[in-house]
Amino acid sequence: MAIPKPTTIKEAIKRWEEKHQEKISEATEVGFQFQWPPIEKMDNALSALANVRKLSLSTNMIEKISGLGSLKHIKILCLARNYIKAFTGLEGIADTLEELWISYNNIERTKGVGVLKKLRVLYIGNNVIKDWGEFNKFQDLIALEELLFVGNPLAENTDEAVFRAEVAKRLPNLQKLDGDPIIRDED
Repeated sequence: MAIPKPTTIKEAIKRWEEKHQEKISEATEVGFQFQWPPIEKMDNALSALANVRKLSLSTNMIEKISGLGSLKHIKILCLARNYIKAFTGLEGIADTLEELWISYNNIERTKGVGVLKKLRVLYIGNNVIKDWGEFNKFQDLIALEELLFVGNPLAENTDEAVFRAEVAKRLPNLQKLDGDPIIRDED
């Protein structure tokens, strides 16, 4: 049996418009999750999503983030359950993105995450972040209030109480870690 070609963004847009009976350029919420065959590449065809505020490309086979620069209204981006290794490609939406859901990927290095100055919510559980040096780059996320980090080697190989205390110290504005409120001792 021949392996089917991956779904392109252009094909996903066509399917979406047929299913929803509307122009994708007017939509504020778009989901391209669970495409079959899966999407492997993000590209500039995403520019058709002129008014999108929430975009989901989860559960595909995407390795690199790209083609987002023209999404001027995007606030929530879901890229969970892909093969993404890096934060490169988010620069074009750094001024609007408030939530990034990127759990279950292959992220080990966090270089480039600091451009996301408006990011309030980061779901990055079940990746491969192993050390505090990479974790410390989250300190550049000045608006970060909620972090999901469970399932990363750094969290799994550190005593939970020690890990939570260390996170609270390193991210003083954080209010929620792995679904639970951060309790800080008042000095």
